[in-house]
Amino acid sequence: MAMKIRLARGGSKKRPHYAIVASDSRMPRDGRFLEKLGTYNPLLAKDSEDRVKMDMERVQYWLGQGAQPTDRVARFLEAAGVLAKTERKNMKKAEPGERAKKRAEEKAAKAAAPAEE
Repeated sequence: MAMKIRLARGGSKKRPHYAIVASDSRMPRDGRFLEKLGTYNPLLAKDSEDRVKMDMERVQYWLGQGAQPTDRVARFLEAAGVLAKTERKNMKKAEPGERAKKRAEEKAAKAAAPAEE
């Protein structure tokens, strides 16, 4: 059974509140889970200690059982000092899309055409 430590969304529209849960990866995001390990409230200030609460003993147990944390939960665990920090890179983030590249080429061609005449 492939285990995940992930977020399960709760709360009303535009007022999210998440539970940090251990679940089978085949279950739906807000569906059945095996154990609730903590909470995450993104509406609180980033320096608030109530923003992320986890039962670290149980998290360690599930990690020992082979559960894989999702990216967001892994960031919480890195901040808590449980996991080693991993380097993340998104090299293509600042690169413009295909259509923007094409528009830039057309604009450069138009600017070069009158300069040549």
